[in-house]
Amino acid sequence: MTPRFLALGDSYTIGEQVDTAERWPVQLARMLRERRIDMADAEIVARTGWTTDELTAGIAVAAPAGPYDLVSLLIGVNDQFRGRSPGQYREELRSLLVQAVGFAVRPGRVVMLSIPDWGVTPFAAGRDRAGIGAEIDRFNLVGREEAQRARARFVDVTPASRESHEDWLAADRLHPSGRQYTRWAELTLGAAAAALEG
Repeated sequence: MTPRFLALGDSYTIGEQVDTAERWPVQLARMLRERRIDMADAEIVARTGWTTDELTAGIAVAAPAGPYDLVSLLIGVNDQFRGRSPGQYREELRSLLVQAVGFAVRPGRVVMLSIPDWGVTPFAAGRDRAGIGAEIDRFNLVGREEAQRARARFVDVTPASRESHEDWLAADRLHPSGRQYTRWAELTLGAAAAALEG
């Protein structure tokens, strides 16, 4: 049976503003196949605007049927945007990681991505960009700690989100373009390959 991939998240996972083929989980699955690692197309449970608790509710509705050979998790930017605390994020994230590990059967097949920094985008003009970045760093510290606690793999895409390249953003000047998603997929490829081969 072809190995299965479940991608859990929010707008960054569903690929707001980009074509389906440009979503980072779709690109990651393609990159794995190019490495001669068999992988089905990603099954995505994600929606723009979702917080951790909304993703939990979305998973309950979608009822993905495991086991999966690879599970990714990228969630939290909307928790930060709505003013929730890192402590609240930790509690919800811990529960999501338990679910992700359950879908993947073993922790090493769960790959969690860090929250990108929307504060560097034109959308954040007039806001406290440094404050947004610092808060996202605090959320990402929680994410790294909880991923380690769950024995999942952690991939830091935040530095890449802070880079400035032509065509790095989608038309809304907030969400990443397909080109930035390619970079995220490249950054995740090693961890995903190790998860599948380990």
